[in-house]
Amino acid sequence: MRAARSSGQDGRVTGNEDRPRGRVELVARLRAALGERPGAAGSAVDASARRRAEYSSDASNYRVPPAVVVFPREIDDIAAVAEVCRVTGTPLTTRGAGTSIAGNAVGPGVVVDVSRHLDRIVALDPAERTATVQPGVVLDRLQAAAGRHGLRFGPDPSTHARCTLGGMIGNNACGSRAIAYGRTADNVLSLDVLDGAGRRWRVGAGERNEILGLDAFVRANLATLRTELGRFGRQVSGYSLEHLLPERGADLARALVGTEGTCVVVLGATVRLVAPPSATAMVVLGYPDMPAAADAVVPLRAHGPLAMEGMDARLVDIVRRHRGAGAVPALPAGNGWLFVEVGGDTPQQALAAGRALAADAGTAAVRVLATGPESRALWRIREDGAGLAGRTADGEPAWPGWEDAAVPPERLGAYLRDFEELLRVHRLAGVPYGHFGDGCVHVRLDLPLGAAPGRLRAFLGEAADLVAAHGGSLSGEHGDGRARSELLPRMYSPAAIAAFAGFKHLFDPADLLNPGVLVRPRPVDADLRLPAAGPLPLAGGFAFATDRGDFGRAVHRCVGLGTCRADTSAAGGFMCPSFLATRDEKDSTRGRARVLQEMANGTLVRGGPAAREVTEALDLCLSCKACAHDCAAGVDMATYKSEVLYRAHRRRIRPIGHYVLGWLPRWARLAGRAPALVNAVLSRPATRRALLRLGGMDPRRDVPAFAVEPFSRWWRQAALRRDGGGRDVVLWIDSFTESFSPEVGRAAVEVLSAAGYRVIVPPGPLCCGLTWITTGQLDGARRRLRATVAGLAPYARAGTPIVGLEPSCTAVLRGDLTGLLPDDPAAALVAGGVRTLAELLAATPGWAPPRLDGVRVLAQPHCHQHAVMGFTADRDLLSAAGARLEVLAGCCGLAGNFGMEAGHYDVSVAIAERGIGRAAAAAPADAVLLADGFSCRTQAAHVTTRRGRHLAELLAAPPSVAPGPQSPRPSQPDAAGSAQV
Repeated sequence: MRAARSSGQDGRVTGNEDRPRGRVELVARLRAALGERPGAAGSAVDASARRRAEYSSDASNYRVPPAVVVFPREIDDIAAVAEVCRVTGTPLTTRGAGTSIAGNAVGPGVVVDVSRHLDRIVALDPAERTATVQPGVVLDRLQAAAGRHGLRFGPDPSTHARCTLGGMIGNNACGSRAIAYGRTADNVLSLDVLDGAGRRWRVGAGERNEILGLDAFVRANLATLRTELGRFGRQVSGYSLEHLLPERGADLARALVGTEGTCVVVLGATVRLVAPPSATAMVVLGYPDMPAAADAVVPLRAHGPLAMEGMDARLVDIVRRHRGAGAVPALPAGNGWLFVEVGGDTPQQALAAGRALAADAGTAAVRVLATGPESRALWRIREDGAGLAGRTADGEPAWPGWEDAAVPPERLGAYLRDFEELLRVHRLAGVPYGHFGDGCVHVRLDLPLGAAPGRLRAFLGEAADLVAAHGGSLSGEHGDGRARSELLPRMYSPAAIAAFAGFKHLFDPADLLNPGVLVRPRPVDADLRLPAAGPLPLAGGFAFATDRGDFGRAVHRCVGLGTCRADTSAAGGFMCPSFLATRDEKDSTRGRARVLQEMANGTLVRGGPAAREVTEALDLCLSCKACAHDCAAGVDMATYKSEVLYRAHRRRIRPIGHYVLGWLPRWARLAGRAPALVNAVLSRPATRRALLRLGGMDPRRDVPAFAVEPFSRWWRQAALRRDGGGRDVVLWIDSFTESFSPEVGRAAVEVLSAAGYRVIVPPGPLCCGLTWITTGQLDGARRRLRATVAGLAPYARAGTPIVGLEPSCTAVLRGDLTGLLPDDPAAALVAGGVRTLAELLAATPGWAPPRLDGVRVLAQPHCHQHAVMGFTADRDLLSAAGARLEVLAGCCGLAGNFGMEAGHYDVSVAIAERGIGRAAAAAPADAVLLADGFSCRTQAAHVTTRRGRHLAELLAAPPSVAPGPQSPRPSQPDAAGSAQV
């Protein structure tokens, strides 16, 4: 941390801004500069340990806790903050989405997050094909606005759903389609900037300012600028000073693109928009290996592709393991592929262009695809590459470090062969992929950063020498940051290094802007996050089998790519619902993981799992488990939250809500003795509100009515007559179906019987312990799961399928069960035998669903189903039945106990209103709201006028058929106490 540069003279802060006293004074100055009253709520200035933990890392290997984080609300606020930093000698780092892989979005002084408030598209001119934006605008928002006019911004990094324009300008981002549209620098027309000396300019092509001495600088460095810089398209390392040359337009704006916040702070930008082709097609080309695929690049570039990406077979295998074989469409034979996108005025022209390109590909392993679900699934593999490549083929962590080197495309095959040999010599493994059309290679390596961080320096030095020998660039699009800046002398001459320093000095003479990056860099092995991590071994909670039983290792799965900050609902994603409601890093999966990482190392967050910072970070986690599926790195924050609550409260008095909501099945069984009386008491508003407050719940909530006739009572009293025929199936009745929705169980009995099954209901209760799990009462959850396994294991051993009706409970048996009972072979057997209703029916020979032709179905999948079982079987069943299906993405917002708890109501309803509430309001009046989850149906009843139905109910009584399921014929319980149909 940098100390202040004088002893109180000129109004400077004395001492170190990272010390508590210096930090307090810095906070006071910043709040005064922003016009905030002391103690005002909702301050834009935050120096809390939790906030500093959230911003201590980006998507790189580095950990640099800031002294203060600031969230400017207006552009002028940035100038005010910068002035405080200039006067006090405090470093200043600007940050967008924090997706930097090189460590150029972390800093030791003030970190300014422009993504939260400064996200306006100021102007968009379709005629001129330009847009003016604030630095926090997310790329996808600009693409959506431009797309309404048939336009787009050319560069499109894989983080397009969350990266900001300011961050793209800082790194000179490129993406898959830079081969067609150029880098960010090629698409910036002008910039509104503030430099380290407090000067503000609008800069662009041909604009000069002699106060800077820029003309003299260019004259003094002409030879270096002409011979060492701008040699090929992906030469991004260092400063792109070739743009200052007169023959290149003397464009200061372009020269400032890619300076990584070390010269100026970007306050706004005017960018060029382009018109993409009307239609596209995808060509997939198979090769024996990745170098062979690289050898084919140069002749294919002559066809003018829009994108040309390299994909390794090992990465595709990781996708299959992570998401299932169905997530990967059929690929042509090979161990390496080129994914190529081509365009045309019509789909037919695009396909013809694809076939012409394939003819020159030098391989017979070819697929040409029209744009559609298959091509989108393949491109998604590429977009998720950085997260998926975060694990090697052996399941070990893989890290950035040599993330995006680039060479001229004609050298790519030779470079890859030499690089593979370098990995072999250093005993490292990685999966290469990337923008092969531009010669840019991404790879994550199993560097032992925690156990032997010194190996990083040795490898990086030789890797830098190798790429320089091939005429390449240390970075091809992510910038140099802390990961590569120290290595620049291996690529550039002393004259070029001196030119970079001289250029920075023109704009930032005091070295306040993002210090330690590019000029006077920090060592590549300084400030590494993983060596600071402490182990958190198994303590009676979850096994964390894939992380060697180490909770600390598990929370470090988060590498910070920030998928949890993106609204991926249009693509079927579900995370992270609380962040989408609050737009606060605290409420992202990444922000929570950073706090847990700091808890593990005990530096910023002290006090272990019971620390206040940990409680705050996890408070608005819905435990929806969406991250377990949607996060390519496999972060499962729901499980982490349960583990933290377990460690924090084990053998201690818990919050009242843990006893009320965590023991809900217990109370439900008790209420089932006199449900009419309980419902009558809870129907009185004053009584209900008082009881909710006493139970730690929000009084604005309704309490679901307890079933007057629980399912088990109906099952016994029906005296069901046993049929001798049919295949056996076990219908597992969970606590919610038993006590709140027995009609779902009755409908399931009818559907299964009609499908030719003999239904077996084991004697209960057989509880999955879900509410104990979500409140961190893992010992209690294990006791219930052992009893449930004992009740279900005999059927699983016999090969009898076990059908679950409540998605969250079914997901426990399919997922959490083996994490809590890892050494119980019966638990694994049961987990493998559990099916959803749709999965069983889809695999039932001769069964066909009732016709739903013309029936509009608005389906809200449960988050746990999305994460663990998936919705594919349900989607396929409903489509086969002829339903007009719309599948929603995103959480309903109730998420079991979360939405009931005090302090969560507003966020819960906000999540619902942007998802299920909005969709229900827009759907036709006759649409069926399909929601298998009890929480989803409860929330729908609270925020909409529609009653949600379970799939079993829809199949038992389709809207085109008179409602009212027929009662099954009576029979007697069998000798074991299980009644059957």
